[in-house]
Amino acid sequence: MLTPATLADEARQFALLLQGVTDYAIYMLDPDGVIRSWNAGGERIKGYSAEEIIGQHFSRFYTPEDVAAGLPARGLAIARESGRFEAEGWRLRKDGSRFLANVVIDPIRQDGELIGYAKITRDITERNRVQQELQAAQQAVLQSQKMEAIAKLTLGLAHDFNNLLTIIVNSLDLLSALPGMDERGRKLAGIATTAADRATLLTRQFLAFGRGQQLQPVRGCVNDLLRASSELYRRACGDTIEFAMQLGDGLPEIEVDVSQLESAILNLIGNSRDAMPNGGRIVLSTHAITTRDPAEAGASEREHICIAVADNGTGIPAELHDRVFEPFFTTKDVGKGSGLGLSQVFGFASQSGGFVELDSAPGRGTCVRLYLPATGDAA
Repeated sequence: MLTPATLADEARQFALLLQGVTDYAIYMLDPDGVIRSWNAGGERIKGYSAEEIIGQHFSRFYTPEDVAAGLPARGLAIARESGRFEAEGWRLRKDGSRFLANVVIDPIRQDGELIGYAKITRDITERNRVQQELQAAQQAVLQSQKMEAIAKLTLGLAHDFNNLLTIIVNSLDLLSALPGMDERGRKLAGIATTAADRATLLTRQFLAFGRGQQLQPVRGCVNDLLRASSELYRRACGDTIEFAMQLGDGLPEIEVDVSQLESAILNLIGNSRDAMPNGGRIVLSTHAITTRDPAEAGASEREHICIAVADNGTGIPAELHDRVFEPFFTTKDVGKGSGLGLSQVFGFASQSGGFVELDSAPGRGTCVRLYLPATGDAA
């Protein structure tokens, strides 16, 4: 038999239970949405003490845009009519900061009459962040696997093509040396030789992407290497482009193939220049950063040198970001690009133990960051 003492004890235990919960904000609203109770979880998550918040309307937790859209009233109406309301959205703490919340509102009735609402709020900001990072890592792994498959195919084609070119070039050399060759024949052989030389360059770009080139890394200061070629980079920008270098101080040394690094930077500068036909600005910068290849989920972070080429050109839509490093893919007009520039950068970075990142959006320009592992003390 329930006695007043038993009921009082159960009510006290229930109150202690609610106050002991700190991972959830659990509180009561009256039928109009005014807060009538508050627990320790509400104070921890939202920053208000019971004295500050009881008697206030619960809409103060909503963002101004959600209040203007009528979301607080809509949540109460759905709970009242459907028996439950659950949603996720951004909410405000006392200090004005935002957090992502999972919200549940249940109507409380007594003898069939609505007397208020039970509201439970959980902060899921961290869970959402972890999920987003996991999705990003999974996407990076899938992209890496796709690029690896394309690289293997490209490498095989490059070797076969190179073998055929060797036969063609040798045959052209023999034809040109024949004693009975007339002027017209020599001219045609010269044209064919020029085309074969261009095809050889194309093969080298294939090998660069497929990581089949023979690198000759040397140890040195990246800033010294970039300064040595600064005039070449400046000329590559053209007359309508402002070129600037912002090189970090005290950077560790790297081991890198100097000629391939120069080719990679020239490819990036050439792409930036082409994205600004009416002029603009290109900035070549360096800095040290502790990071890891996002495609290697289990890898440990280590110190890298980041070489970035940034422009204020047209930018690249987000839906194309995963394709720009593929061979022959280009955002340029037909005849204005081979689509092998960024693939060379990608292959060179991968073969050098590093990786490449693209940051771009239409109207915001493009920044390509080349990360190379640091191997020495600060220069």
